[in-house]
Amino acid sequence: MSQRLPAVKPTEAISALEKAGWYVHRRHGSHLVMHKTGIPAIVVIPMHNRDLPKGTLRGILNDADLSVEEFIRLLKQ
Repeated sequence: MSQRLPAVKPTEAISALEKAGWYVHRRHGSHLVMHKTGIPAIVVIPMHNRDLPKGTLRGILNDADLSVEEFIRLLKQ
């Protein structure tokens, strides 16, 4: 059974993605663009002080090719 998505702030999501090998490429307005060497995809994270909406977080994980379980493991590291 898959785990539920946790409520996370954008900075927590960025930290977890950095542990997975993603790096901050640039900041464009209120959005942060992340890249990963060897992968042609990008991950865009909206930067604000609230928790990321569940649908937005699910889209970020999909773009980063991470499962909810992997993401939670990275958050706990």
